[in-house]
Amino acid sequence: MPILDPDRLFPLDPRSRGLARALYKSVGDLPIISPHGHTDPRWYAENPAFPDPAQLFVTPDHYVFRMLFSQGIALERLGVPRADGGPVETDGRTIWRLFAENYHLLRATPSAMWIDHALQHVFGVEDRLNAATADAIYDHLSDCLGRDDYRPRALFERFNIAAIATTDSAIDPLDHHKAIRASGWTGRVIPTYRPDAVVDPDFPGFADNIATMGEMTGEDTRSWDGYLAAHRARRAAFIELGATASDHGHPTARTEDIAPDQAASLFAKALAGDCTADEADAFRGQMLTEMARMSLDDGLVMQIHAGSHRNHSAAIFSQFGRDKGCDIPTRTDYVHALKPLLDAHGTDPRLSIILFTLDETVFSRELAPLAGVYPTLKLGPAWWFHDSAEGMRRFRETTTETAGFYNTVGFNDDTRAFCSIPARHDVARRVDCAYLATLVATGRLDEGDAYEVAQDLAYRLAKQAYRL
Repeated sequence: MPILDPDRLFPLDPRSRGLARALYKSVGDLPIISPHGHTDPRWYAENPAFPDPAQLFVTPDHYVFRMLFSQGIALERLGVPRADGGPVETDGRTIWRLFAENYHLLRATPSAMWIDHALQHVFGVEDRLNAATADAIYDHLSDCLGRDDYRPRALFERFNIAAIATTDSAIDPLDHHKAIRASGWTGRVIPTYRPDAVVDPDFPGFADNIATMGEMTGEDTRSWDGYLAAHRARRAAFIELGATASDHGHPTARTEDIAPDQAASLFAKALAGDCTADEADAFRGQMLTEMARMSLDDGLVMQIHAGSHRNHSAAIFSQFGRDKGCDIPTRTDYVHALKPLLDAHGTDPRLSIILFTLDETVFSRELAPLAGVYPTLKLGPAWWFHDSAEGMRRFRETTTETAGFYNTVGFNDDTRAFCSIPARHDVARRVDCAYLATLVATGRLDEGDAYEVAQDLAYRLAKQAYRL
């Protein structure tokens, strides 16, 4: 018996459900455009076998281990590496058993749907995961992972991925992307320029990171002009390897547009480690505007991911480092925060900025009205804590009335968990088809138009927005 209901996420009333099913049938097998994510480029460069089921599904996935941690299960028991190199569980079967015994904690969460989808559709598992089935499923998965058709490149092709973008530090040498390019493999894997390490004065090793960027580019990054020139050089290196976008993960959406001499003075303070909290935020904001100016020249699409209080738990950050499930959404202002950038470049159609938020309260009040008028702005899909069926539906309901469909960019999966990519796109396509069916049933959208919009949301909009 299938683990998943074939009509999952579709409306309950028969007419809308039947139309949602038909719309989904028209888009369910379209190629996947994955323009923003966090998969490891090494997978595609070296094509190694994934080590074991726990390393594939549990240890790297903060969606999973944060829920188990919330119920008192130590991260060490789940194999999450400690920043200080302290002991953690390394036996995959032991980790998997613990995960399976506690899988009920994920009931009705997006993670459960993604994992169930991967187990059923990627690995052919027919039983539900629990303590009783843990060992049998582990053995089956291990057998699969030992085969060539479960290596990263084979799965990439089986998932029908047309293009995938990784997210890479500005000072990453991009050796894996160079290896992919040199290998002759035809899968399209491209980098994304993520400059947080060299634009955020609060980032660990900020000054050293900027020195590294200077060494990589031959620019004098101790000066403001040399620092900007180094960014341009690194962006060009990314573009040479196929990059079409930059990505900016800032605590706020603040932008600034101050005079060059003021910017140089602020940069000097940041480099010396003398910034106040407000000055650090101002510098990040100035760099968003500087990045926009560079995009006018080189064409990179900007993504702004704002509104996360990173590493909220000081204890977890000190013991395990960044990205360990303790990032928390915060209230975020966009109307006032983006105004300096928009005053400078907001009506220039050459610039494309995709906005993401963790603050759902701003969708109808701020983001949809902004994207509904400024040519530079488009809305990224429901992100992170809201990339659930409910969050995706709320996104459509609160933005379509003001921004329409065509000031949004379709869907991106934003994942580190490789086998969840088709699952996440499947959920997005089902939710969008359900929403479109409801619009048709309530007389707000022509049925023929619904089929066209379904294609746009599933495939075309992401391809166009990211210039792929």
